[in-house]
Amino acid sequence: MDTVPILYSFRRCPYAIRARMALLSSKIAVELREIILRDKPASMLEYSPKGTVPVLVLNDNRVIDESREIISWALQHNDPEQLLRTDKTQIKQLIDQNDGDFKASLDRYKYADRYPEKTMLEYRSDGEQFLALLEQRLGQHRFLIDDKPSVADLAIFPFIRQFAHVDKAWFDQSQYNNLQRWLNGFLESAAFERCMQKRPPWKPGDSTEFFQ
Repeated sequence: MDTVPILYSFRRCPYAIRARMALLSSKIAVELREIILRDKPASMLEYSPKGTVPVLVLNDNRVIDESREIISWALQHNDPEQLLRTDKTQIKQLIDQNDGDFKASLDRYKYADRYPEKTMLEYRSDGEQFLALLEQRLGQHRFLIDDKPSVADLAIFPFIRQFAHVDKAWFDQSQYNNLQRWLNGFLESAAFERCMQKRPPWKPGDSTEFFQ
């Protein structure tokens, strides 16, 4: 196989999950380098000193180190599932809300002991404002924009998964029935199973492991 882009990734990171899901959808092969966050490889830090995943290194050594930009790059090259939409306004608004206020609430809910200003339940309540919005939208159609998955669904579901797993028993018995259905559809998919396959941490000299 010809040289392919390199993707530095961390299996459980929601930003990395959505980048990998987009690459799977686009059918673009990459060399996957699974990292350990506490021991980041020097080569990754040379490409992207900020030290966050995902990091995609293209064949011409251009670096894309934001997950939304990786998604855009992949799907603009090939979008067989038609995840991109001509009207991008709603999609952008939803992802902005997810990556902004909701992600902040998620972090505080998950690590409430680090943020003593509020209780864990109060942080969960803050996050539920976004859950309620998604629940309402999913009551109107199967996915967040319409009856087919879009970039919004792909970009947001890893964060809802993380929120749900903070207290899975609570989430499973909550009133968010449409959201549960929607999330389970992604979690039970063959693409997600492929995306979440466990791999040993990469180290220099390892043989190339393709992700496609």
